[in-house]
Amino acid sequence: MSEPVGTRAHSADPQDRRIRRSWWLLGGSFLLLGVVLAIRLGTDRIRPIDVVLGGLVALVGSAAVVHRNAVAALDTGRRAEAESFARILQGLSRSVSPDAIVDAIVEELGVGTGADHIVVVRRRAGATALEGTLVSTRPGVRSSSTLFPLSDLEDPLGVDATYREPVAIAVGAEQLALELSTVAGRGWHGAGGGSPGAMAEPIPLRVGEPGSATVAAGIAGRISERIATRARRAYGLNNTLSAPLRTGGVFVGAIVLSRRTAEPWPMSAQRILAGAAVEASAALARAVSHREAETRASTDALTGLPNRRYFDEFCGLLARRRRADDAVGVLMIDIDRFKAINDAHGHAVGDQVLRAVGEAIAGAVREGDVPARYGGEEFAVLLRNPGPGVAVEVGERVRAAVGRLDLRRFEILRLSVSVGVAVASAPDQPIGELIDQADRALYSAKHRGRNRVVAA
Repeated sequence: MSEPVGTRAHSADPQDRRIRRSWWLLGGSFLLLGVVLAIRLGTDRIRPIDVVLGGLVALVGSAAVVHRNAVAALDTGRRAEAESFARILQGLSRSVSPDAIVDAIVEELGVGTGADHIVVVRRRAGATALEGTLVSTRPGVRSSSTLFPLSDLEDPLGVDATYREPVAIAVGAEQLALELSTVAGRGWHGAGGGSPGAMAEPIPLRVGEPGSATVAAGIAGRISERIATRARRAYGLNNTLSAPLRTGGVFVGAIVLSRRTAEPWPMSAQRILAGAAVEASAALARAVSHREAETRASTDALTGLPNRRYFDEFCGLLARRRRADDAVGVLMIDIDRFKAINDAHGHAVGDQVLRAVGEAIAGAVREGDVPARYGGEEFAVLLRNPGPGVAVEVGERVRAAVGRLDLRRFEILRLSVSVGVAVASAPDQPIGELIDQADRALYSAKHRGRNRVVAA
């Protein structure tokens, strides 16, 4: 019968072999001592010291057995804790979005800590409130969400919670659990709606100052307990355990565990939650950084509009998802005599003109349309479902919006654009073909005297 790989690795561990050998040695010594005492107690010449020694041997042997069982239980618990944390890390490594990160930690946290409910409270990008999501570990129970005030991310004592301490994410999970449990007090133990622990007076934080990490841990505990208190009131929870979430050293929320029983949370649950919070914070920071990098890659840095890469990708995605009744149109827009502006006023003024035109185009198109800087002084707009005459009308709005720009501060008295328009004549007409038609219409507008809209 084959043995699992994990069992073979465990039995081959040199430390395990040394432990087994020491127990065999200890057991053999007790056995030998017991035999000697039995022989002495079996004679007629028993002395009181022999009885005392026999009792001590029995007592020490019993204590050794109890100790061995406790060590085995601790070892089993630590292994289960490590496996639970490894599964959390594995789930986080596959998650690239904030929602996927939350989903990756919720299920395993319930299994690893014995929590009945898990509440993840976090601030989404650009949101003006915190979103709290309650997830039950019981199967078939739907999750629910509610909003918390953004002020819950502020330290109740008024210490600046946006302080970026040097050890924000680098602190180990076990060390962080210990710091937060000892310094923050109720930031880790908040059973039954107790009030957050408080320090005598606010302590200002200074980078690199001795004790700043400890003060930061106190802030983290107070903020996480403040959110836990809010979660207890909102969802009717009882015994809670909480840990903060932060990205880039800035607090963005907290993870709150809840259980129905009033027993204190074991240290293993505190360590798992602390590690999960640290790793989830790092994963959220990576997700935010990844999203920002994607945004930078698809946005024109000068005008703030989508760039040509994004425009082409969006057109490709739309082409794959187009339905038979979807109409598509394209505007190609070019600034008239832009080279002359650059030559007369310089590239800095030319950049300001490009920004102004980009804003005018974005304000003139409809909500579902996609404007982009196509290259140089040329812009493109993808029109979604334009009705008869709508594409030309949008083109005229763009031309009029640019014509109304006040650029006299740059000594430019008049600015205009030429616009080429093309609308798909068939549902399966490629968007690339539409772009070519609109481009030819644009050059026709240029040849006809500029400052006009020409339909293909």
